[in-house]
Amino acid sequence: MAYTEWGAADNPRVLICVHGLTRLGRDFDRLARALAPEFRVVCPDVVGRGRSDTLRDPMRYIVPQYVADMVTLIARLDVEQVDWVGTSMGGLIGIGLAGQADAPIRRLVINDVGPRLDAAAISRIGDYVGLPISFTDVDQAVDYISTIAAPFGLTRREDWRELVEPGLRRDGARWTLHYDPQIAVPFKAATPERTRADEAILWSLYDSIRCPTLVIRGENSDLLSRETLNEMATRGPKAQTREIAGVGHAPTLMLDNEIAIVSEFLLAGN
Repeated sequence: MAYTEWGAADNPRVLICVHGLTRLGRDFDRLARALAPEFRVVCPDVVGRGRSDTLRDPMRYIVPQYVADMVTLIARLDVEQVDWVGTSMGGLIGIGLAGQADAPIRRLVINDVGPRLDAAAISRIGDYVGLPISFTDVDQAVDYISTIAAPFGLTRREDWRELVEPGLRRDGARWTLHYDPQIAVPFKAATPERTRADEAILWSLYDSIRCPTLVIRGENSDLLSRETLNEMATRGPKAQTREIAGVGHAPTLMLDNEIAIVSEFLLAGN
């Protein structure tokens, strides 16, 4: 598992930032730069994404595998505790890890996801995950991503380009998205019964979390409902909650107001 690292390598205060389903660790460049004076910031590419290896069995592209991988990463970093920021899938991995007995997470930020996932959003994401798409150049990729990911809430093209370009790789004369299309296999194989069982497991893990927790929601999110957000504020760690106005799924944590929310929460525990 590859990762990008910011800040002093000998800083015992470690922050791990984990991205969404089709994204990669470079999504957190701005947040990492802002927090590097206080933390050693580690931004992994979850297996199957970016510079990390792919899996032979695509059915292992699931949260329990990702949690196990993060346990290994934390052992490699040789620290007792970490803070965690997880966007969407990264938030689910955070719940899976923080809900374990003797979990190593000190403070947890969950960005626009919860144990209950809205079916309409899952269907929307499933429409594009794993499609065999390529681009003639980076600008065409920016056009595409800024359309399908419009709910991210970015308005400036230079921001979109900063987000999109690290997630591309050259494939001959064209550019493709830097993830294994096979990550879509378990995502699209989900049944209503499996989804209900997964939700029950996630709520059980969430209810076991004991560390201070912040849940961020995009005001217009179609994945994390306000009802689920409110439930997360009353169950388990009784999370603090914040909403980002004018944004859907999911806030990029690239903009100053979003970075400030994360920074204030993490540094409040120092």
